[in-house]
Amino acid sequence: MNQIRYFKIYKSFLRILDWIFPPRCPVCDGLMDSGELIHENCRRKLFFVKEPCCARCGRPLLSESQEYCMDCARKQKGQRKNNEPGFKQGKSLFLYKGMVKETMYRFKYSNKREYAEYFAREAAESYGDWIRQKGIQVIVPVPMYRHKQRVRGYNQAEVFARALSMELGIPLASNMVKRVRDTVPLKTLNPEERKNNLKNAFQGINNIVKYDHILLIDDIYTTGSTAEAVSQELINTGIKEVYLLCVCIGQGA
Repeated sequence: MNQIRYFKIYKSFLRILDWIFPPRCPVCDGLMDSGELIHENCRRKLFFVKEPCCARCGRPLLSESQEYCMDCARKQKGQRKNNEPGFKQGKSLFLYKGMVKETMYRFKYSNKREYAEYFAREAAESYGDWIRQKGIQVIVPVPMYRHKQRVRGYNQAEVFARALSMELGIPLASNMVKRVRDTVPLKTLNPEERKNNLKNAFQGINNIVKYDHILLIDDIYTTGSTAEAVSQELINTGIKEVYLLCVCIGQGA
């Protein structure tokens, strides 16, 4: 079965599921009418990422005269010095503030996987042209540690990645990199501790297909350390350029 036909069948299946189990609004979690993904008044409560943004991570900037946020300016300097590869450019849909915090909590911990369809629709509308311009050949989710995923039942980054794959018609590859070691939360660590914490946490799988440009998917961009570590592993397998797309991004420095 070719991929285009598969996408059409899968979307038809989703429409049937919507009729049997009506989707819920990702903001208020109320029931939606068939065919709708979010209440319009709830959508207006979200903080969409807008220009000017950091040329690398996509974090909003205070001034158009800035090219990079403080975090990325610091990282760029360190990566050039140490000759470390990383993702080329990143984008996000929403600022991690306001009601979206509850949305992301339910998406990650309360099995609200249906929210991914809305995220994918917004991502396709906001960044579909950017994704095509970058020549993205495959979509890869940031992996979750196997035991943690078994306990939760799913990897929220993979759920979003799969929905985006269906929306854009770009293949999904969930097995190109795996998390081989669990790590402690990064928010309480300084930059050096984050780097050490993630050292050898990921293992890239040999790039047999030889993709050149991939889109890495995560749910929330906070420090960027995880995205950097995964990107480095992917590049080590032969990937030429890694781009990043997240649902949310923190305000940062």
